[in-house]
Amino acid sequence: MHIRILDEQDAALYQALRLRALQVNPEAFGSTYEREVQFSLETVVERIKPTKEKFVLGAFHDQDLLAGTVTFVRESGQKSAHKGNVFGMFVAEEGRGQGLGKLLMLELIRRAKLFEGVEQINLMVMSDNESAKKLYKSLGFEVYGVEYHALKYNGQYFDEDLMVLKL
Repeated sequence: MHIRILDEQDAALYQALRLRALQVNPEAFGSTYEREVQFSLETVVERIKPTKEKFVLGAFHDQDLLAGTVTFVRESGQKSAHKGNVFGMFVAEEGRGQGLGKLLMLELIRRAKLFEGVEQINLMVMSDNESAKKLYKSLGFEVYGVEYHALKYNGQYFDEDLMVLKL
């Protein structure tokens, strides 16, 4: 298993896995397959290109098989730059149960600590996603609230737990 920051050359691999995530777990993401399948490769390149405020990690089984991704974005406001956020965590079915999610999050935390002034990492997770919540809690994240009806998909509401890790 190899984990690294994705760059522009990884756009097609990232897009394929992201579209798969949106099909497999549509309720878990704010976006939709129908929206993102229309994204051009240039749009995806801009989305994943590392900057001084964000990065996307990819976990590879081999050099060419992307099995999981997670994104870190630092807040840009003067009063909120001490916070970073986790987005788009997904591990493909064949990579689940092998500790891949934990490896991705450990690397995200390690790299987030290198951002000068970042004091905490926030994330949102589906309230009924017990395996993800167990993972995040094992890494030190704590629930600090619930957003009821955070997402609505096919007429059904989904709540999200708000979690924080103090660095």
